[in-house]
Amino acid sequence: MSQDSPTASTPPSTPRGGSWSGERPPAGHSGGGLAAGGTVFAGVMLFVSGVLAILQGIVAIAKDDVYLTTPGYAFRFDLTSWGWIHLILGAIAVVVGYGVLKGAAWGRVTGIALAALNIFANFMFMPYQPIWAMTLIAIDVFVIWSLANYRPSTDGGPLL
Repeated sequence: MSQDSPTASTPPSTPRGGSWSGERPPAGHSGGGLAAGGTVFAGVMLFVSGVLAILQGIVAIAKDDVYLTTPGYAFRFDLTSWGWIHLILGAIAVVVGYGVLKGAAWGRVTGIALAALNIFANFMFMPYQPIWAMTLIAIDVFVIWSLANYRPSTDGGPLL
């Protein structure tokens, strides 16, 4: 056996030149490009959906008759109330999305909680905007998945 070939006892190397053994990568390794790219996507989606929620909230506050609803819906609220809920959640989502893009640990934790809260809010907003609400629910599920699966690199720098 030559010295250039790896032996059976040599652990596989990482893309950064380190090594690990076992199925799960160590802390500090992203565990795959999909999770790392998904985290950037999650940060952007939190930021963009926050801006859109702010606009949606302003419209609902300013004009109560913009949205039509399903009669007899169990979770029917005054549209002005929904406007304020969307406005507040949107403002928080913009700040949290920025935190996720900067690589802040608080941004990822808060992003998961905010996306879960957004799922409930969009479920109850479904009679007003059903397709938009279902789309945001699907995006929030992906945001939760990507933020929960991402393990930051050891350099601790921002994602962008």
